[in-house]
Amino acid sequence: MAEQIINISFPVNEGILSTLKESKEEFTKDVLFSSALLFYRKRKLSLGKAAELAGYSKLDFISKLQEEKEFIFDYSEEEIGDIFSDVVNIK
Repeated sequence: MAEQIINISFPVNEGILSTLKESKEEFTKDVLFSSALLFYRKRKLSLGKAAELAGYSKLDFISKLQEEKEFIFDYSEEEIGDIFSDVVNIK
């Protein structure tokens, strides 16, 4: 079953767009990317779902993360330790 698409809208003072020197479309794209990045950082969305929210393919989202100097994988020391301990156990 296909997922249903919902539209979400919110008011923005025209002066904000003017200050940012962005069109409505540019602002919308930036808000979607910023939201996707926030949820990805908080680990509420996977990389794929964050890319989908932002309107990018996974590879394009990764490229955008690199452009923005964002970490693609942001593991804690404990998580890295778990990953490497699992690797050591693979035979």
